[in-house]
Amino acid sequence: MNTVRRYAVALPGTPGGQAAPRTVIVHRTDSLGPASEPVYEDATGHFRFQISGAVAEVLELPAEYGTAHPCLEAVPMP
Repeated sequence: MNTVRRYAVALPGTPGGQAAPRTVIVHRTDSLGPASEPVYEDATGHFRFQISGAVAEVLELPAEYGTAHPCLEAVPMP
């Protein structure tokens, strides 16, 4: 099981738009996702991911992100 407490998750900019990519820092919660992996969320609780290895699976995003790619890069943070 994953023991990393924090990750940086890279969110792509809007396809065809000029918005720069965004990085969100998420921390481990006590919840488990659909695959029984830990759930990570940002300080607001708007961004929620299940992370396995270096892959963040989207569980919840704010509406302005629409349907982002379901798997994003996750980088462990100290």
